[in-house]
Amino acid sequence: MDKFKQQLFTHRYALSFWILVLIRSYFIAVLPLMDKTEARYGEIARLMSETGNWITPQIDYGLPFWAKPPLSTWATALSISIFGSAEVFVRLPYLIVLVGLALFIGRYSKGHVQPFYLPGIIALTIPEFYLHAGVVSTDTFLTFSITLSMFGFWEALRDQAKPYWGYLFFAGMGIGLLAKGPIVGILTLPPIFLWALINKKIQKAFFKLPWIGGILLMLALSLPWYFIAEINSPGFIDYFIVGEHFERYFNSGWKGDKYGFPKQQPLGVVWAFLILFLLPWSITFVRLLIKKGKNSIQNPWILFLLFWALWTPLFFTSSKSLIHPYVLPSCIPVALIISHYWSALKLKRIYLGFALGLPILLFTLHLSGKIKPLYAASTDKYLLEQANPEVTIFSLDQKSYSSQFYTKGKIKRIDTAYLGQLLKTNKAFYLILRNKQWEELKTPHKNQLELIDSNSKKGLYQFKAIP
Repeated sequence: MDKFKQQLFTHRYALSFWILVLIRSYFIAVLPLMDKTEARYGEIARLMSETGNWITPQIDYGLPFWAKPPLSTWATALSISIFGSAEVFVRLPYLIVLVGLALFIGRYSKGHVQPFYLPGIIALTIPEFYLHAGVVSTDTFLTFSITLSMFGFWEALRDQAKPYWGYLFFAGMGIGLLAKGPIVGILTLPPIFLWALINKKIQKAFFKLPWIGGILLMLALSLPWYFIAEINSPGFIDYFIVGEHFERYFNSGWKGDKYGFPKQQPLGVVWAFLILFLLPWSITFVRLLIKKGKNSIQNPWILFLLFWALWTPLFFTSSKSLIHPYVLPSCIPVALIISHYWSALKLKRIYLGFALGLPILLFTLHLSGKIKPLYAASTDKYLLEQANPEVTIFSLDQKSYSSQFYTKGKIKRIDTAYLGQLLKTNKAFYLILRNKQWEELKTPHKNQLELIDSNSKKGLYQFKAIP
């Protein structure tokens, strides 16, 4: 009977895990790509697949995108090339990566007496983690690379460790250089060094890690692309290394940003992101730090996870130019710390019930159609669905990334002067206007345009040629 109860207990956790994955799979299939960030990276990947230029990512035809290395774009473009450009396939690589990590950390269930799926369930019910398990984002592959390096280092220092763990540490670094650049070293090496210093493992790390072969592996994975990318698009290295890494970190009003927008955040806001986007588990995490503080410091494994979890927000504390996905690398160690103390955790059923209930609630609300108005204005997909694909579509002054993606790059940006010329040609076309632009439009121009569909931000208008 005890064995039967144990199996039932284990199956219940497995069922919960895969229900979470199924719900997330549903959302990546039915939700449109959202402006600005997700649709931007989706369009960059679509362009890569269409043009066959796998070296230089492009933000528009012939316009290079220097802000990020190409790993996530490669993954998305490959998926598009194989399966097509439906949203589910655009997002599929990110679901695979984070669900894979959630499964992998099951091997660290405490003494293998806890359910294998427990750490993964905690990870998948962290809002930041669950969001990125199906959002087109470079932070997903950065988190993947950091996780590989951290686990590679930890396992390599074990007695009788397999040699491949040490190489995995360096492979993670190489992958990180292709995922988001040198930031992978900044977010990985300091916590490892501090942990090794405190635990007197510096000498052991020096002898256990395959430094020569590992560094060669790291460079072999990453350096060729950087070299070829600079040859194909001169100026990339300077913009990416100096601009994206130093100017963006130290200068929140950086004027040289070619693709983004100033992110004026209060100092230390990263800690608010950590608490807010890891709810409800961030509350559990803080409570455990208070209650188990001394024990955590004395336990090498927990101390390792603590350095891993807290170093990223600590590093970004002094930066004003950041967004909430920057705390994503902290999700895995937070999940592992909570699962380690799971048996001693009070109110764990309440935390787990709330965490599991949120995705189920969102799933139910989406089926009811009640939450569509909350995101419908963040994409041009629904407006474009009302247009005849055979008729030319224009956007006044600027075009959104979602409009580029859903028209397969056919939408054209025009200014007011060109609009006046179009209205004289007697040729049918569609026009996307922001609501403010419509208000500022000249009355004669308004009289020639018919509203087809609109949301809270924009409208799709049609000019019909006179027979």
